[in-house]
Amino acid sequence: MTQPPPPPPNQPPQGGFGPPQDQPPQQQGGGGFGPPTPPPPAQTPPPPQGPPSGAQQPGYGYPQAPQGGQGGQPPTPPAGYGYPGQQPAPYGQPQNPYGQQQNPYGQPGGYGYPQQTVPMHPQATGPGGGGQRSSGQLAVIVAAAVVVISLIIGGVLYAKSGDEGGKDETASSSGGTGGGDNGDGGGGVDAPDGTEKVPADTNSDVLFQVKAPDVEDDTSVVVSGSWLTDDAYVKSGVAEIVGYDRDKGTKLWTVKLPGPVCQASKHVNEDGLTAVAFQPDMPTKERPSHGCSEVAAIDLDAGKKLWTKSTEVDGRPLRFDNLTVSGGTVAAGGTSGGTAFDLETGKQLWVPKAEDGCYDLGYAGGAKLVAVRKCGSYDQPQLHIQTIDPKSGKVISEYKMAEGVEYASVVSTEPLVVAAEAGQSDAIGISDVFSIDNKTGKLRIRISVPADQFAAKCSGVTTIEQCKGVVVGNDRLYVETEQHSSGGERGRTNEIVAFDLTTGKQTGQRADAGDGYTITPLRMDGGNVIAYKRPPYDKGGQIVSVDGGSFKETKLLENPAARAVRDVETRMSPEYSEFIYSQGHLYMSAVYASELTSSADPKAHVIAFGTTVE
Repeated sequence: MTQPPPPPPNQPPQGGFGPPQDQPPQQQGGGGFGPPTPPPPAQTPPPPQGPPSGAQQPGYGYPQAPQGGQGGQPPTPPAGYGYPGQQPAPYGQPQNPYGQQQNPYGQPGGYGYPQQTVPMHPQATGPGGGGQRSSGQLAVIVAAAVVVISLIIGGVLYAKSGDEGGKDETASSSGGTGGGDNGDGGGGVDAPDGTEKVPADTNSDVLFQVKAPDVEDDTSVVVSGSWLTDDAYVKSGVAEIVGYDRDKGTKLWTVKLPGPVCQASKHVNEDGLTAVAFQPDMPTKERPSHGCSEVAAIDLDAGKKLWTKSTEVDGRPLRFDNLTVSGGTVAAGGTSGGTAFDLETGKQLWVPKAEDGCYDLGYAGGAKLVAVRKCGSYDQPQLHIQTIDPKSGKVISEYKMAEGVEYASVVSTEPLVVAAEAGQSDAIGISDVFSIDNKTGKLRIRISVPADQFAAKCSGVTTIEQCKGVVVGNDRLYVETEQHSSGGERGRTNEIVAFDLTTGKQTGQRADAGDGYTITPLRMDGGNVIAYKRPPYDKGGQIVSVDGGSFKETKLLENPAARAVRDVETRMSPEYSEFIYSQGHLYMSAVYASELTSSADPKAHVIAFGTTVE
């Protein structure tokens, strides 16, 4: 097997770093909450750059560039949608009180490529969620200092107008043991038990590999989306979704699509249903992209497509940059606006009103539905974080971000946790996390997570809920630190640390990766954190369970150290790939396919590892 190329692996298609340059919003007349008169899409901006060389058009390469088109601003207070028929030092750095300028804002933001996160278990249906998102569009890069001032002023203004007493610091966490001595946030919690069991033998074997799909020369095709059912591991391919036997890798079923998948929900409802967005036709040299305009519901248990829907805006298909599932609702959004469908029937449920320069940029799902609504002027946008009712589109609560914060990502909908990059405009790294009460819309606490200390990254341009290196559980924020010297023979390491979402303080605990390893949180398992340890050059990767209370680490799986296996595993990093772990099985998969992956490594699409769980 060939040697792996230099990191980062599984890079997105060629384009440029940073968010796409948006078009100024088109002002729309009218208001109210009847069926909207959506604006026409603006000109499609160029896609982001980055290796490998391949498709350069939105909807075909990963990630998707926003499609233009804006609507108008909602009335105040927020109403429903229209119907269609100081914390202490984070990781060792002192911080100033909320409302004062802090040093980390001037420091460089994160790097890397935005990636799709993946589901681990079906999400329970929850009340309410989502909503409309804020502000106008960006065409210039705002200096870090300006954004910081705007964040501070905006936060103070919001505290006066819509967030009185929002920073509730009266509650405290219970004491407990920890793995470190940073901070004074209260230590451990009484974390509920998880469902993952320790295998009799944690040493895994390679169960199967899936060959990377063939693609045309000089193209890169989105293949994001992977799910796990009782019987199948399900993965997107080129214009298809395939169910594989969990242990053998044999094909169980295939759902064919007319064009490439461009977005895939990471959430699955209790009936095993999820949703994807795809192009209506295959790209050609004459027409390299047909737009991400089609939405389909997929029954992962039966292996069939339930329905396909699209929405028109002034006679033109609405193009989607993101979609999600919350309970029985599919919500899809983009810079042209959003819509929602019933997950079982495909019936259109609601369309958000676009007015006064506001439109729903995107949605995050799971236990609740949350919308990121963009409002404001061309050079002074504002984001509104709205929890909405999935069935009616009615806004339940709203939190207004400070003006000048251009992009935000939703880390969790229950509890509601939002990440934003205040010091840079690349929308990939994050500098601040906002803990919000999704019943009242009030800010609970803001937590500073400067990019020079923490490795959490989100794609908040249009994908909304694609965050890596950070998870939420036990009313805690668990975040991956940046690498640093380990003091050992292998050189580098990092940790997972925790913040209390009520006080904003570090709990004083940490889960150490170990010499030569780096640790990344993947998801919660009850009150425990499931994490992946990327190995040094001569070891296999590990899956560990970190107790959310004591921070004790328990190894669940360790991959083979054989060179041929390591070559494939090292191409699949948590930052640039999709990981699913469940009951002794680890599935790693690529989020795009290119001529390079299909020819250089014939089995680079999926690799599955397994142990024997008693």
